[in-house]
Amino acid sequence: MWSGYRTALVTGASSGLGRGLAAWFAVRGVRVYAVARRREHLQTLRDEVAARGGVVEPVPLDVSNAGATHERLQALERDSGGLDLVIANAGVSEPTPARKLSWPAVERILQVNVLGAAATLSAVLPSMVQRNRGHLVGVSSLAAFRGMPSWAAYSASKAFLTTFLQGLRTDLVGTGLAVTTIHPGYVRTEMTADYGNLPMVMDPQDACERMAQAIMRREPEFSFPLPAALMGRYLAMMPDTWLGWAMNTGWGPGGSGDKG
Repeated sequence: MWSGYRTALVTGASSGLGRGLAAWFAVRGVRVYAVARRREHLQTLRDEVAARGGVVEPVPLDVSNAGATHERLQALERDSGGLDLVIANAGVSEPTPARKLSWPAVERILQVNVLGAAATLSAVLPSMVQRNRGHLVGVSSLAAFRGMPSWAAYSASKAFLTTFLQGLRTDLVGTGLAVTTIHPGYVRTEMTADYGNLPMVMDPQDACERMAQAIMRREPEFSFPLPAALMGRYLAMMPDTWLGWAMNTGWGPGGSGDKG
């Protein structure tokens, strides 16, 4: 199956959805630059994909350092001859309850989910505009639809990414560039492993297939699974005083980003 892309870059590619997406495109003939902190995980991914006939180039990098990320990816964009597809997927999540708010936790979330994602996309966009070709993808979350109790920083970080991509997409109407925002619900990944029983949790392979197909269709926005997406929209309209009751029923923010 031809993907239509020659090169791609995926952040948070050492585990979870990032790893799955990197493999999905690589085995379909795309040269994938896999970005994450954990070099050994990237090397394992490279070897597994090579056995299936694909090419993954490990790029050890910590996207929480936004300045270094922007500089490194600008150089990679140039040295690779141009990236056709860039997926800003790296993300972290931890509770930030108001009554016990921890600035280090808030800072970690913002460094990766906001500054790291923005640096990733900003590094490659100018060259894509010059070529009038390219595809930016951001992996947000259903949690972006509303500030959730105990998850204020995570919800806000994903709301930033959703709004940032929406603004870029509006600016690029009529060009050869595409911008896709993906809002997953809960996916069984390394990041959600400690969250206990989750509602409507998805298998990562199924989630990656859905996401990859949405990217191939160049959809502006893709939220899934549908029941969770509809619930997320409903919660966005719910008064604050009612939301605590809804949370006690087991609903919470979608969480599927990858630590990297």
